[in-house]
Amino acid sequence: MDWVFLGFVIFLFMLAISDLWVGVSNDAVNFLNSAIGSKAARFRTIIIIAALGVFCGAIMSNGMMDIARHGIFRPEQFSFQELMYIFLAVMVTDIILLDVFNSLGMPTSTTVSMVFELLGATFAFAILKMAGDSGLGFSDYMNTEKALSVIMAIFVSVALAFASGILLQYIARLLFTFNYKPGLSWKIGSFGGVAVTCIIYFMLIKGVKDLTIMTPELKAWVDENTWLILGACLVFFTVLMQILHWCKVNVFKVIVLIGTFSLATAFAGNDLVNFIGVPLAGFSSYQDYMANGNGDPSAHMMDALNGPASTPFIFLFAAGVVMVLALAFSKKAHNVTKTEINLARQDEGDEMFGSSKVARSIVRWSNSTARWVVSITPESVRKWVGKRFDNTYIEKEDGAAYDLVRASVNLMVASMLIALGTSLKLPLSTTYVTFMVAMGTSLADKAWSRESAVFRITGVLSVIGGWFLTAGIAFGCAFIVALLMYFGGYVVATIIVVVGLAVMIHSNIKYKEKSNGKTESAYYDILSCHDEAKIWPLFSKYVSDNENLFLSDVCQKYLAATDGLFDENVRLVRKAYYKLKDEKVKMKNLRRKETICLRRLDPETGMKKSAWFHMISNNREQLYYAIRRICEPVYEHIDNHFSPLPQQYVEEFRIRRDKVVEMINDMAEICANKNFEELRNLDDNSRILQNEFSDMRKSLMNDIQSKQINLTVAYLYLNILQESEQITIVLKQLSRASRKFQLG
Repeated sequence: MDWVFLGFVIFLFMLAISDLWVGVSNDAVNFLNSAIGSKAARFRTIIIIAALGVFCGAIMSNGMMDIARHGIFRPEQFSFQELMYIFLAVMVTDIILLDVFNSLGMPTSTTVSMVFELLGATFAFAILKMAGDSGLGFSDYMNTEKALSVIMAIFVSVALAFASGILLQYIARLLFTFNYKPGLSWKIGSFGGVAVTCIIYFMLIKGVKDLTIMTPELKAWVDENTWLILGACLVFFTVLMQILHWCKVNVFKVIVLIGTFSLATAFAGNDLVNFIGVPLAGFSSYQDYMANGNGDPSAHMMDALNGPASTPFIFLFAAGVVMVLALAFSKKAHNVTKTEINLARQDEGDEMFGSSKVARSIVRWSNSTARWVVSITPESVRKWVGKRFDNTYIEKEDGAAYDLVRASVNLMVASMLIALGTSLKLPLSTTYVTFMVAMGTSLADKAWSRESAVFRITGVLSVIGGWFLTAGIAFGCAFIVALLMYFGGYVVATIIVVVGLAVMIHSNIKYKEKSNGKTESAYYDILSCHDEAKIWPLFSKYVSDNENLFLSDVCQKYLAATDGLFDENVRLVRKAYYKLKDEKVKMKNLRRKETICLRRLDPETGMKKSAWFHMISNNREQLYYAIRRICEPVYEHIDNHFSPLPQQYVEEFRIRRDKVVEMINDMAEICANKNFEELRNLDDNSRILQNEFSDMRKSLMNDIQSKQINLTVAYLYLNILQESEQITIVLKQLSRASRKFQLG
C-alpha cells in the first residue's frame, strides 16, 4: 500500500501550492495596506517591490519551522500512518478555512489556523490512543504550551499594537500636521532616520536573522553588535534622508516603500511554514518510512521528525515563484487589502459593517472620556492641538485613503512591535500587529467621525472576532476530519482530500462570479476623480447602473413572492423573504455612497440634481417596502398552511402581475440605456394597470361582503392588489425623477 501514501504526499504538495496562493491572498494585507492606502507609488510598482521582498524572503528562508515537525505533537509517539492522516486533516481544513475567510474579505492568521489545526488533529488521535490503554497522558502526545503562548501573545499584541498606533500617530501628527510639506525643514531627516532604523532593526531581528544564509558566527556577531549597528544606521539614514529631502525627494514615500519590502521579506521568510511546513513534514515522513520502514505504516514510529529541518532549495524557489504570482494576480488579495484600507481611510466612504451594541457602548464611553479630557485641558493647549489636527488642507495623493505620514507610522510601529515581540520570544502574528496598528493610527488621525465611528468599531471587532473564531473552527474541523480518516481508512482519507479540492475550486468559481457583478470600481473611480467635468458623467452612469440592478432585483423578488403563493412553494418565498431583509442594509449603504458621490459634484450641478436624486432614492425605498409588504404576509400565510388562493383569483391576477413585471423590466432597460423617450408608453401602461387593480379591489370587496371567500385569503389578496397598484404608481414617479435627474 506504499503507493497510497505516495498519492497522499502528492496531494499534500498540490494542497501546498493552493495553500501558498490562498495564504498570500490572506496575508498580502500585512505588507501592502500602507503603500496602497497612501498611494506611495503606482500599484504596479508597489506589487513589484513587495514581490521582490516575498521572493527574497522565500528563497533565503529555512522553509519550515520546527513547529510543523515536533512543535505541537510528540512524533516519537505516532506512527507514519497516523501522522499522514494528521497532516492531511490539517491541509484540507486549512485550505478551505482560509479560502472562506478570503472570499468574505476578512483577514485571518495563518499561524493560528495551522497551530490549532495541528492541535485539533493531534487531539483526536491522542484521545484514540489513550482510549486504547496506552498508559500515556495528553502531555506525552501533545505540546499544548506552544498553543497557549500563541493565544497569550495574540491578546497582548492586539492591545499593545492598537495603543502604540494611537500614541505614535498622535505625536507624528503634532509634529507634521496634515499639511506637512511646507514645514518639513530639518524634522524630516530625523524622522526618516528613526523610521528606517526601526525598519532595519525589524529586518535584522525578525527577518534576516532566521534566514539560511546567516551562519551561527554571523548571528552571534549581530547579537553582540546590535546597538552599534542601529546607532550607525540612525546616523547614516538621518543624513541620507535629509539629503534626499534637499534633492526634492519625498522621504515619506521612500520610508513606505522600504517598509513594504522589509515586511514582505520577513513575511515570506518566517510565515512560509504556515503554507508548506506541513506538506514538507509529510514528505520527510514518507522519505523516512521508505528508507527505514518495515512495510507496516502503522508500526513505523516517526522519531526522525525530532531532528532539525533541512529544506531543499528547489522547494523554496518554487514556493517563492507561487507566492509572487499569487501576489500579482490574486483578486482575493486585493479584496482583503480593501477591507483594512476601508476601515482606516481618512475620508467618508462605504461602511462595510453595520452597528453593534458593543460598538455603540464603546463610542458613548469614548465620547464621555474625550469631553472630560477636553474640560481639564487648558484653552491655549486645545487651540494649539486643534491647529495641528486641522485637516482642511490635507496633503494626500489623488485617490489615497490616507496620507504618507500615517503610512510611514504604520510601517514603523509594526516593525518595532514585531521586533520587540520576537526578541522577547513571543510568537506575534504579523496579521494582528499590522491590522491593529492601522486601526490605532486611523483613530488618532480623527478619521473616525461620530457618523462612522460605530460602524468602524463594529468592523474592527468583527475582524478580531474572525481571528479568534479561526482558532475554534480550525481545531474543531481538523478534529472531525482526523477522526473520519482514522475510522474510514485510506478510502475515506482519499475522498476527504478530493472533496476538499472540489470545494476549493467551487469556492473560487463562485468568488469570481460574485466579483464580476460588483459596481464598486465605479464608486471608487468617482472618489478618486478630481476633475469636476468628469465626475458628473461617472456619477450619472453609477446611479443609472444602480437603478438597473435594483429594479432587476425587485422584479425577481416580486415574481418569487407571487409564484410562491400560487404554487404554495414555501422555500421560494422564504428565500425571497430573507434576501429582502438583507437588502435593507445594502440599500442604506448604497444611498450613503451615492450621497457622498453627489457631494463631489460642482455646487451648481449638485443643486440642480440634488432634489431629483433624492426622489429617485425615496422611490426605490417605496418599491422595496411595497415588495416587502407583499412577501411578509405571503410567507406567513404559506408557512402556516392556510387556505390557498382560489384559482379564479390566481388567473386574473397573474395577467396583471406579468404586466407589472414587464413594466419593471422596461424601466430597468430605460435606466441602463438612458432611452427616456420610451417613458410615455410606460406612463400609459401604469394608468391602465392602476384602473384594473382598482376594479379588482372593488370586486374583491363585493365577494367579501357576500361571504364568497375566506377572510384570511381575502385580506391577503387585498393586500397584494393594493401593493401591486402602489408599485405601478411608484414606477411612474421613478421614471419621471430618473428622466429629470439624467436630462435636467
